[in-house]
Amino acid sequence: MAEKAKTITVKSSGDVFEELAPLFRRYDEEEIALRRDNGDLSLSLRRLDVGEFAETVERFDGSDDAKAALRRALESIEAIGSYAMKGRKRVFVGYNKERKVKNRKQKEGKRGRHFYARGNEFPTENVELPERFVDKIVRADSEEFLRELPDNCVDLVFTSPPYNFGLEYSSNDDDHDWERYFEKLFAIFDECVRVTKHGGRIIVNVQPLFSDYIPSHHLISSHFIKRKMIWKGEILWEKNNYNCKYTAWGSWKSPSNPYLKYTWEFLEVFAKGSLKKEGSADRADITPDEFKKWVVAKWSVAPERDMKKYNHPAMFPEELAARAMKLFSFEGDVVLDPFNGAGTTTVTAKKLNRRFLGVDVSEEYCKTAERRLGEIFL
Repeated sequence: MAEKAKTITVKSSGDVFEELAPLFRRYDEEEIALRRDNGDLSLSLRRLDVGEFAETVERFDGSDDAKAALRRALESIEAIGSYAMKGRKRVFVGYNKERKVKNRKQKEGKRGRHFYARGNEFPTENVELPERFVDKIVRADSEEFLRELPDNCVDLVFTSPPYNFGLEYSSNDDDHDWERYFEKLFAIFDECVRVTKHGGRIIVNVQPLFSDYIPSHHLISSHFIKRKMIWKGEILWEKNNYNCKYTAWGSWKSPSNPYLKYTWEFLEVFAKGSLKKEGSADRADITPDEFKKWVVAKWSVAPERDMKKYNHPAMFPEELAARAMKLFSFEGDVVLDPFNGAGTTTVTAKKLNRRFLGVDVSEEYCKTAERRLGEIFL
């Protein structure tokens, strides 16, 4: 038996049915149909090319009452948050039938859902970040500083570790020991796991160290899994940055040693203790359109273009941080960046009505982050 169509009632200030009926007769009645509903209009909706319909509304040349009714119909259709896509058409009815699996939860349990995170001993009681650390930029070594924080006091860790932390930024020392680097990085991440709330998230923006053939995104993910964090997903940040050098001549047109290029980076997303984060629905600030676009885990976002302005060699753009915060946290949540750099995470958090804590070893970058925060007018 076919699932019932969605019904939309459109208020009408006049009898515009006869005026609009010819327009709707262009459409298949099994997709969208117009009917009278006393003095108002009723739309039966199953599927529709909403973009094409919007153009039709824009071109419609009729009375003001009919135009107004048509615009209200379009607004109601665009406000429907649940649908699937088939070609260019939004499918509003029956699209989720194939997803329904009998005894789904029992079957997931038998498969061993995130089995690698079982047996964790994370405390479940969350606490508030001490007030003295709220909305602060701190110059410090993150491993040492984070030890001052209580367990379970941060909602979201969003960060991108530099490739030379532990050394002064100005040293430009690219010849350091990678084992020492990851040992220090993982010690900091262990503190991040500890201070993250039960149900909180950790998101690490990272690009593989492809020049040294080090899959840092895999090493980082493996470390979090060993610490019993739940892998929530991986987002590809497509930078569309094709302005890069090509392969070395030594392997030109030869399979001997081709050198792969990346135009993207990764966002590795982990949850602590539970995939579900508690929060009030009225504190969620992500729009329906943003949600539908961003849960598709390939984000096309232009790279930061003002790195020279902030004298920082490797910044991610505010748009990247904003998407992560709106998709994985609520307004009022505490966002921590243990490698805060020039302050993009903390600036974005303030703009999005989140509380924040940024930590960095560089005095110069901490001053830059403070200055950027002071330039925000909410």
